[in-house]
Amino acid sequence: MEKRIIKFSPPDISELEIKEVAEALSSGWITTGPRTKLLERRLAAYIETGKTDIETEVDVERWSNRVVCLNSATAAEELNLRIFGVGPGDEVIVPAYTYTASASAAIHCGAAVKFVDIQKDGDCVTHMPEMDYDALEKAITEKTKAIVTVDLGGIVCDYEKVFEIADRKRALFKPIESDTTPLGELSSRIQNAIGRVAIVADCAHSLGASRVLKGERKFCGALADFTSFSFHAVKNFTTAEGGASTWIPIGGIDNTDIYKMYQLLSLHGQNKDALAKTKVGAWEYDIIGPWYKCNMTDIMAAIGLRQLDRYPSLLLRRAEIIKKYDKICDELVIKHLLHKTNYMDSSNHLYLIRIPDIDVETRNAIIEKMAEQGVSTNVHYKPLPMMTAYKQCGWDIKDFPNAYDYYKNLITLPLHTLLTDEDVEYVCEILKEVVGEIKGC
Repeated sequence: MEKRIIKFSPPDISELEIKEVAEALSSGWITTGPRTKLLERRLAAYIETGKTDIETEVDVERWSNRVVCLNSATAAEELNLRIFGVGPGDEVIVPAYTYTASASAAIHCGAAVKFVDIQKDGDCVTHMPEMDYDALEKAITEKTKAIVTVDLGGIVCDYEKVFEIADRKRALFKPIESDTTPLGELSSRIQNAIGRVAIVADCAHSLGASRVLKGERKFCGALADFTSFSFHAVKNFTTAEGGASTWIPIGGIDNTDIYKMYQLLSLHGQNKDALAKTKVGAWEYDIIGPWYKCNMTDIMAAIGLRQLDRYPSLLLRRAEIIKKYDKICDELVIKHLLHKTNYMDSSNHLYLIRIPDIDVETRNAIIEKMAEQGVSTNVHYKPLPMMTAYKQCGWDIKDFPNAYDYYKNLITLPLHTLLTDEDVEYVCEILKEVVGEIKGC
């Protein structure tokens, strides 16, 4: 078998994206401008309908003020928490099995992170490393302001169960009072309107995924109180870097008020962006708060607009690859994620496998042997209590045995839309060969 070089997760950029970026560069708008606003509207339509061909400019008002494009998912998650009013003295519950951004955003806000272990071997159907919901319920206290849910690999967690838990703990929740600042006043209104711990979804992996919630199929972005997406280069949908925030409507609060606060938080607290200041005589602006700089540029949005055109076909290709991986893993009796059920459609972002009865050293040896054969793999993830920053905060992986057990024999196979059928067959053959060699078969 001739050796191939299989990259782990290169971006899928076509001539369509390149052409749109060139047009953006020539347009005079390279920072936040019309392309960013258009991408926000198109993402809003996609989140609501699951369709990428909605003509959003026919009814601009309907699709505006519902999605905010930013420079990263981490910024999106932090702003989600800040809009809700999370700050010093608060606690935010985060699964121990996730990437650091799920927790660091809360720390940036001054809150304390409270980690919760995952279910033993993950969800009983999808095998995704999903939070232990009994442990989640026990972790909620009077200090808890938010629960961060993580749709790891693009598989959607059980939002219905998380909402039920938050509702049962409603009596513990004490909304903050307004501090009379614009942000503090809005946060107080939101907390009083929601009246419980906020469900803040980390959907970095799951744009386009869906799940049935209360009998209705909804797409990620419409499942939690607040949602963050990642458009990083390794994601299914990319703007090179980038991300977005969205939220479900909150009773008694105008979406426009929420959207404007995201704009303020993401652009130094400045009450006019560059596009607004182009109007005749509109040079003057105010600084409402000493805030942050994390807006998306039109160059990034240009990539996203054409990525969104192609996104349905990209998701389908990922599903085709997954079927081939499922077949070889079932043949080898290797545990793997289940990306589709009758109640959930994944975005097919990552393909996690767990090889039975091996330890960390053996897992690492498999990764090295596959790399020697040209196949790049990865591990998603090393649990956060194992990381230096979180150990220094007092966390110990011994308190999260399920997370460690899930991690110790896990490998992530390459899954991206630049893989040919021959590439996929090669990965399958190398996996079969190396696992057989390791196990002495």
